[in-house]
Amino acid sequence: MSTATEVVDARVGAPAEMTEPMSAKVVRFLAKTPVYLVLALIGLFWLVPAISLFFTSLLQPSAIGTTGWWEILSSPSLATLDNYREILDNDAITSAIWTTLWISLGATFLPIAVASLAAYAFAWLEFPGRDWLFVVVVALLVVPIQMALIPIFSLYNNLGLFDTIPGLVLFHTAFGLPFAIFLLRNFFIGIPRDLLEAARIDGASEFRIFFRVILPLGLPAIASLAIFQFLWVWNDLLVALTFARNTQPITVAIFSQMRQFSSNVELIAPAAFISLAIPLVVFFAFQRYFVQGLLAGSVK
Repeated sequence: MSTATEVVDARVGAPAEMTEPMSAKVVRFLAKTPVYLVLALIGLFWLVPAISLFFTSLLQPSAIGTTGWWEILSSPSLATLDNYREILDNDAITSAIWTTLWISLGATFLPIAVASLAAYAFAWLEFPGRDWLFVVVVALLVVPIQMALIPIFSLYNNLGLFDTIPGLVLFHTAFGLPFAIFLLRNFFIGIPRDLLEAARIDGASEFRIFFRVILPLGLPAIASLAIFQFLWVWNDLLVALTFARNTQPITVAIFSQMRQFSSNVELIAPAAFISLAIPLVVFFAFQRYFVQGLLAGSVK
């Protein structure tokens, strides 16, 4: 009995004995302080372009060429929201924003839907040539997008897809699928086989297993892939310049404001900041899945 009592007392007293003294916490914090300062400095330098763009978008048109963006900090009267009001009243810019949004959403959901089904097949279904076909998918990762511009341009002219939103969505989907399949397959294959076997014993079909087991467990990788794909499509300029003439995304609309000897900075700056802010909202909405998705398939 006394031995049991001593054991209980030792367990109760263990947390108090293992409590770290305040001096050790202070020493550890001071040891990491230089690292925190360096990281904060790097983060500040990384944010300088975005901060300068935001302040430039607030400058009055007459002051853009003669005043630095940093002077807003000492003279807030230089700031104005008229530039953003003009952007909202500019049909070309607002139409380009909506066009970019539809293209980005379509080119994000479509490859994820197709890639998730293909990744499940590559990970858990047995069919002839599965491994060789997956090697082909991996090989497609190194195919440069420039190789397909001219052939797809000719094909789109014949099919009537040139200068259309579906045409841009299909192009981004085709080049986003190899990476999407590769990422999701590596994540799905790390799901315990026992879960799938238990579902099959209960009589679940492959589609039911996919929707009830695979998709909920694969949400981190899917969310991370959605962030990557949305950012790639939203910031695309090359494909939009090649396949869009009247259906212009925001990148082409901003590019069209550039002139040889002058630029509409009072229009470009707020439009560029809006184009920057929307992907940031998407990133922060899914950031809790981002790190998990980056590590998809790295451990089992």
